[in-house]
Amino acid sequence: MADTPTMALPLDPREQPILDTLMKVRDELTTLKQDRSTYVKSSDVLAFYDRVVEQVKILNEIRADKPQEDNRVDRVLDGCFQLLSLFFMTIGRNNEAPAAYALTSTIKRLLAHLREVDLYSEKDLTHCSHTLERLRKIVKDAEGGYSPYFITLLSNRVELCQATLTDLQNRLDRLGGDLLSIHEKLISILRSISLANTKTKFSSTEVEKLQSQLKEIDAMRVDGNFVTAGGDVPVGNEETCELLNKCLHWSEIVLQRKGKMVESFNEPYQTLIDIRNKLEKLSLTQAWSLRETDLYDYQRQLDKIDESRIDGNFVDAEGVFAELYVQRTLLYLIRRSYAYIYYLMVSSEPVSEALLPVYNQLQTLRRCLIEVKNSGGVSSPRELYPYSMKLNSIDNMRVDGKFLVGKDIPEGQGSVNDLLAECFELSYDLRVAAETDGEE
Repeated sequence: MADTPTMALPLDPREQPILDTLMKVRDELTTLKQDRSTYVKSSDVLAFYDRVVEQVKILNEIRADKPQEDNRVDRVLDGCFQLLSLFFMTIGRNNEAPAAYALTSTIKRLLAHLREVDLYSEKDLTHCSHTLERLRKIVKDAEGGYSPYFITLLSNRVELCQATLTDLQNRLDRLGGDLLSIHEKLISILRSISLANTKTKFSSTEVEKLQSQLKEIDAMRVDGNFVTAGGDVPVGNEETCELLNKCLHWSEIVLQRKGKMVESFNEPYQTLIDIRNKLEKLSLTQAWSLRETDLYDYQRQLDKIDESRIDGNFVDAEGVFAELYVQRTLLYLIRRSYAYIYYLMVSSEPVSEALLPVYNQLQTLRRCLIEVKNSGGVSSPRELYPYSMKLNSIDNMRVDGKFLVGKDIPEGQGSVNDLLAECFELSYDLRVAAETDGEE
């Protein structure tokens, strides 16, 4: 398991038993996470949730007169809730309150990084805004069904993210005229340069092409300023010009360094490259290879590296602060990895991992049938025989309309049944169309 960043031990001796219990629960959750011999059952996850909430209740009673206390108990508790949250996604209960916890952590990290560097676009904020709206509804609907403490905790985390998001949105409002689209283009180019900088094989040509785009934008300026059609300097011109200069300067540095990391920072660099590459691969093969709890270790590794900074700066083993190239490269990799984790969480299907093989097969069948339909259908119903065979074999797996694993009824029955029904409907429409064309 990835190390949990260290914090001070509890001063109150009454908190020590809580810490011991939570560490035991976290270890058991980690063991369950690593066990691939069987699928995770809802009953097991709910039992762990009840054990953690019981400790929270005791902790609240102890801290009645010191609610701001923050020590290792809180960090281990956070680890337990993170794991539980990912387990709720794994069992397909994505739309229940505990599943929201890990997502709020990732959104908080992403928004904090965006605010720190002040380099983001409207697109970055829009998706987070929609996700926070969905989480707010999930938390509200969960009132009465889960521990009041946990609901309050989650609600506060959502609103904390919302406050940061609102601040970021207000900062974008300073851009007037056509500057918003120029600003968005500059952010896109800057990230493309950073991506090129961290590829296994560095390409000067790729960066030079991106640099040419920057120079085209630079040529739009009049006397060093962006102007409107009427010749006025719009609000936000100074910030946009500063961003353009940053991009040009960064492209020069990247071309000079050619993707070569300083030796003293090579270890965290290689770790972050490895995390980024693995998460990128998961984002492409998610449906077939991801167990949501796998994200826990990646997130903890990223948290540890991110929190190792001193006043926002990376420091090597000798205590020397990182230069600009190292700082920007490492931060890009951290932010990119957090973004992948966010994507993987929001893309998680509300289906238990026990049903995912069937669900994924139906997704593939659906895509194939839609492709056949869009390409003009089939000339004969016989061409649909392979699809019908597969659909019927899946349909025959059901017992009284449900997909069973042993005697258990995994979560996500509705999603799988709806997808199966849609596939049957697509197949039926194609067959009717083929028979009609044949009669004509």
